[in-house]
Amino acid sequence: MESFDYVIVGAGSAGSVLASRLSEDPNVTVCVLEAGPRDWHPFIHIPAGFMYTLVDPKVNWLYKSEPSEWTGGRAIAAPRGKTLGGSSSINGHIYNRGQRLDFDGWAQRGNRGWGYSDVLPYFRRSENRLAGDADATFRGSDGNLPITDLEWRDPLCEAFIEGAVEQGIPRNSDYNGTTQAGVSYVQRIIRNGRRVSAARGYLHPAMSRANLTVRTHAHATSVVLDGKRAVGVRYLKGGRGGKAMEVRARKEVILSGGTVNSPQLLQLSGIGPAPLLKSLGIEVKHELAGVGENLRDHYAPRFVARVKNAVSINERSKGLRLAGEVLKYVTTRKGLLTLNPTLIYVFWKSDESIENYDLQLTFTPASYKEGVQSTLDDFPGMTIASWQQRPDSIGYVRSRSADPFEHPVIQPNYLGAESDRRVLLAGMKLARRLLGSKALSKYYDREEFPGSEKQSDADLLQAAKERGTTTFHLMGSCRMAPDNDPTAVVDDQLRVRGLDGLRVVDASIMPTMPSANLNASVLMIAEKAADMIRGKPPLEATVLKD
Repeated sequence: MESFDYVIVGAGSAGSVLASRLSEDPNVTVCVLEAGPRDWHPFIHIPAGFMYTLVDPKVNWLYKSEPSEWTGGRAIAAPRGKTLGGSSSINGHIYNRGQRLDFDGWAQRGNRGWGYSDVLPYFRRSENRLAGDADATFRGSDGNLPITDLEWRDPLCEAFIEGAVEQGIPRNSDYNGTTQAGVSYVQRIIRNGRRVSAARGYLHPAMSRANLTVRTHAHATSVVLDGKRAVGVRYLKGGRGGKAMEVRARKEVILSGGTVNSPQLLQLSGIGPAPLLKSLGIEVKHELAGVGENLRDHYAPRFVARVKNAVSINERSKGLRLAGEVLKYVTTRKGLLTLNPTLIYVFWKSDESIENYDLQLTFTPASYKEGVQSTLDDFPGMTIASWQQRPDSIGYVRSRSADPFEHPVIQPNYLGAESDRRVLLAGMKLARRLLGSKALSKYYDREEFPGSEKQSDADLLQAAKERGTTTFHLMGSCRMAPDNDPTAVVDDQLRVRGLDGLRVVDASIMPTMPSANLNASVLMIAEKAADMIRGKPPLEATVLKD
């Protein structure tokens, strides 16, 4: 039986960072187990390929959440990456950290060393900010991942930004700098027209090291425990029906499977809520009530308008226009195929009386059938989405059976909290005002969905039920919290409570939702965790002005 110092389950954003950082020490050995294939799929690397990877079972788990009242009984897709790079190989490329208050809130809940000044050096460590306006206090310049500004300029986007300024929302040249508030083109992890996943930025450069072993098509089925210590991982090589294998960890097993897979693997291993495990016929080896609980996600309804006097992405993506764009991409690495699903970001308030920005809105000069970002509409369209940045609605991830290949129950409980519905309504009303701005009027034909006749709060909430979708930001199912929190799964060193040699390092450990897309924070968490695991002192906290 093979043994390594560290066994990492999952080669997504967190797993790629950990594999790279831990294998920097030539005196340790590291093994990474990834259930999916190598990241050879061509659509991974073409930015606009997200439309295909979102629905491709070769590189995507294709999970679905459970129907609920506020999804109108619909099962919402919950794509998760299943390849080297994980979700960073199929996501929308966005780099968005959140607000200072997010991480200060983590620290105030008793998670030592997770305040904004503590984590900012780790954000910087992963970044290579390729922009002239980079502020060294907030931005890194020599990290593994290029953070670039969207270069595409489009009359619809320019008019939208001008319309936001009309509404009193200022332009912001760097929403990852001193303040998040305002409107701007997106920052993304793309260089020279190609996606730079965590695998490309971290894992592939490290794979030449003799002390790093990466195994693909290795589906983890359980963590091996010796009493209260994790000593290895069992997996099937080649998936269901494949060869049963086991690899041992001399120092630690690290779960980086993500918000769905990490709690599921813990539960399958007998670590989790005793009533659930017993109901599935799984022996309870370590009761931990919070495993799979505290799940949150962003839920976004989208307004769609028909466009006039301009060409939207919908038309550019068909026929001869598309052929021209393909040729442009092949020869110059520019054009339509370099785009991500969202081009403009807005961060603003649901109520002027609050201190912190609780709304995120996105704009793109394209529209999608049924609001799902995989099939474009047949008419010229533009879309604006809005969501509550820090949702209060809480759900869960629970194994459906003892079968490691059966998808678990995923219930985010979208809009279950009244506060989420209240903030969402404010966001939808702001979205409609932005579409109706004077600056955009030259291009605005009519509202396609939900329709200008839908004006009441009840109408808008019904529209959210009918067309709201995930923004792919599942988090929190292995929550980091102090001992006195009954939902705690890991401590502030990311060690699983009551067990030795086992950590979780991914978005599942987040105590609360950052005001952001999650990939940037996952990279930061993994950078910080790598120092913890290696016993290195943390990077010096950044001194910030109040």
